Amino acid sequence: MPKIDLYRNVHMGQRARLFTLATELGAADVSPSGSAAEQAARCLAMTEELREHADHEDTFIHQLLRERAPEAADALEAEHVRLDAAFVALDERARSLPGTPADDLPEAQHALYLALNEVISAYLAHLHVEETVAMPALWQYAGADELGAVMSAFRASRTPEQALTDLHRMLPALPPAPRVAIVRGVLENAGPGQADRTLAAVCGTLSASQRHRLYEDLGVPEVRAAG
Repeated sequence: MPKIDLYRNVHMGQRARLFTLATELGAADVSPSGSAAEQAARCLAMTEELREHADHEDTFIHQLLRERAPEAADALEAEHVRLDAAFVALDERARSLPGTPADDLPEAQHALYLALNEVISAYLAHLHVEETVAMPALWQYAGADELGAVMSAFRASRTPEQALTDLHRMLPALPPAPRVAIVRGVLENAGPGQADRTLAAVCGTLSASQRHRLYEDLGVPEVRAAG
């Protein structure tokens, strides 16, 4: 049975969306009315999400880590200092972009792009510590039942809408095998007669090819799943 990994899948989704945001911000035309505000809002939404994710980890994971592997917990806290500074700098750049005079927009856009990439740089280092220091420490010092309880407690804390958002953010970044395993679990917990509707909702952010593969792996006809 695979070991419970509290970080892997959600981190894959975060990486994919951070990289996409950086690429699209760098190439965006911010001259039309409202487009600078749109790009700024995307950056602010990302830092809000990452802060919320950190709060979830503090609530559901890091207390156990602090009890069982305090040195690993110390390493994560050191990463948070650098991350917080990068988030603040990005937020300041994002909030100022919509009010920038047209002639100054290209440089302001690039400054925001650089600030976003500084966040990505800091965040990738943070994820690396969690995945190569914190998670191995939890595998060593905490039992599978305790890790399962952490995962269950987090899931129980999420509303149905939040849980769907979590899946929408994560599933497109995963390989087929873990994607179908997650979706099977979701369908098993769907209410009576809700499997088809649940499947269609879960697939909302998948590409056509990803959706086709998922239905194929589930053994569900696409026409049925989309109904």
